[in-house]
Amino acid sequence: MSKYLSPRFDSLDAYTPGEQPRDQKYIKLNTNECPYPPSSKVIEAIDKEKNLLNLYPDPTAKCLKTAIADNLGLNADNIFVANGSDEVLALSFMAFCDKDTGVAYPDISYGFYSVYADLFTLDSKVIPLKDDFSVCPNDYFNLGRTIFIANPNAPTGLCLSLYDIENILINNKNNIVVIDEAYVDFGGESTVKLLDRYENLLVVRTFSKSRNLAGGRVGFALGSKELIADLELMKFSFNPYNINRLSLVSATEAMKDTVYFDDCVSKIKDTRTFLVNELEGLGFNVIPSCANFIFAKKDGISGEELYLKLKNNGILIRHFNKDRISDYIRITIGTKDEIISLIDTIKTIIDEVK
Repeated sequence: MSKYLSPRFDSLDAYTPGEQPRDQKYIKLNTNECPYPPSSKVIEAIDKEKNLLNLYPDPTAKCLKTAIADNLGLNADNIFVANGSDEVLALSFMAFCDKDTGVAYPDISYGFYSVYADLFTLDSKVIPLKDDFSVCPNDYFNLGRTIFIANPNAPTGLCLSLYDIENILINNKNNIVVIDEAYVDFGGESTVKLLDRYENLLVVRTFSKSRNLAGGRVGFALGSKELIADLELMKFSFNPYNINRLSLVSATEAMKDTVYFDDCVSKIKDTRTFLVNELEGLGFNVIPSCANFIFAKKDGISGEELYLKLKNNGILIRHFNKDRISDYIRITIGTKDEIISLIDTIKTIIDEVK
């Protein structure tokens, strides 16, 4: 780092994205991307829009907000859109946390929560998951902090019930509760139906997982019009043109094409069931998943060893070298053919280490 970097960032530990190799062909099951391409309607929209790249995009994202509102039965003023859900989260940290209002989140969850807490120099309460990796709702009652919970959680894939989340909202009436639903389309129950009852609820979603647009970088938040206005204030004070023209039209068409969306999500769920059954047949302990990935371990081979051996065989998965979860691997649900190749390779590896 240079000598000019502010000393308040001396201990900042940046987020580490999953590997994105460009020099070798891998079966890529490490970053929870959708294995299927965008809808043909998305491609058509991009083709029409590309000749307008000389013009700024609509900073209000009116068409996209309307498409989301129509899909979810909300009003456009209940919707905020941004450059991926990461930007939604960052602006939420900016808007709803400060030196007087700290932040709380689970110890095993999306890595950006701790990064943003450090980046914005916030007082953090990191709450351990239970021994089974589930969130204990009572641990989040009356904290006097802004709360961030991924539901389903990452990297575990476990999710809280709507009843549990409602209890957290009831017991934090004076603070915002952010429910990060990046993976909710693959399982669990969305908190969208609670929005009209709890003004302190903010729901965060993304187009990266179930909408096939990880490369498009589009995310959105759902909340009361007052909370959305707070986020708009942050955005227009930071980066008004935060979503490019191609991403705006891509996300709009992806949201409208519900037939393609349903088909892709259904295939991923079916393949997830297939993978779980195969791994359990091989002696793996698989955490029940409501997401487009599974979290698993096998006695006799470490998570790191299995990750490295799979990588050497052209398959990328994710391993987290952290306490409590270092024995586990996270596997994104790919196509059926990709998962069959994964299983065959794992069988070979297990035979080799016996």
